Amino acid sequence: MLSNTSLKWLWVSFVVVFIDQITKWTAESSLELGGASYPVMPHLNFTLAYNYGAAFSFLGEQGGWQRWFFIGLTLVISIVILVWLKKLKENQKWTAIGLALVLGGAIGNNLIDRVLHGRVIDFIDVYADWEVFFLSKWADGFSHFATFNVADIAINIGAIILVVGSFFYTEEE
Repeated sequence: MLSNTSLKWLWVSFVVVFIDQITKWTAESSLELGGASYPVMPHLNFTLAYNYGAAFSFLGEQGGWQRWFFIGLTLVISIVILVWLKKLKENQKWTAIGLALVLGGAIGNNLIDRVLHGRVIDFIDVYADWEVFFLSKWADGFSHFATFNVADIAINIGAIILVVGSFFYTEEE
């Protein structure tokens, strides 16, 4: 059974999964795969894309076995995160929030999407103006970052919280 300490942070995971799945449903209902991109603001479009691999389509062209690999990996990681959450002390709230964000993203992205669809649904498409960053000399016209989703954002924010927190907090905190 999960302790009260960990249970009170699992709502973050549920919110991430809910928002992730609602936005993916909306994207699939509103956008056409391979169709037009819809500009939302400068450097941000909505474009429907399917990812059969991991980040940046890693292992995406492997014929299907990667679906089960990523489902299994997500289950193992989710169990590890739940055990970690259970062992946290009451005052380790930032660690709990970071873990809950990663867990929600993992369940939304790698578990639900892969079990139900065999792929991950992406729709947030970001472009960069490299000249703003004084990098146009090296960018060679490349301006597209990646297409991702809400679960990816949650995983990244959670990971940043965990990494930054590791520099500022001791085990006692």
